[in-house]
Amino acid sequence: MNLDARRIRVVAAFITSDEGRRVLVQQRPPGKQRALLWEFPGGKVEAGETDARALRREAIEELGVELEVGAERFHVTHTYPDLEVDLHIYQARFVAGTPRPHQSGQVLREVPLHELGTLPFCEADRPLVEALLAETSEGPGRLPG
Repeated sequence: MNLDARRIRVVAAFITSDEGRRVLVQQRPPGKQRALLWEFPGGKVEAGETDARALRREAIEELGVELEVGAERFHVTHTYPDLEVDLHIYQARFVAGTPRPHQSGQVLREVPLHELGTLPFCEADRPLVEALLAETSEGPGRLPG
């Protein structure tokens, strides 16, 4: 790890629809680090929060929805020049609300799993995208992590 980079724990939601054939992704807004790259919805875990609580909070703040958080699907650590991200992705589903971006310039899309590779994702999310594409082409399996 770059000694100047700070380490953060990030949680994200893996939310599917259409019997698991589509997944919700969001584009980072202009002006932010990694602007216009795609990622799975979520955010930083604050001190004293569990992953599930952080993910439910982020869903309300960023999407205006309430989530039920399930099992962890994937975990990866990635070092950017400015940041080391400890990313945990959880299966989740909506229990209330309709997702809408709450940040200016943020875009939400439900993408067919087989098309995930066509979007420019944040580097930390790419291992999950690659695993999902492999799972889609090979049939159901266990994601690495």
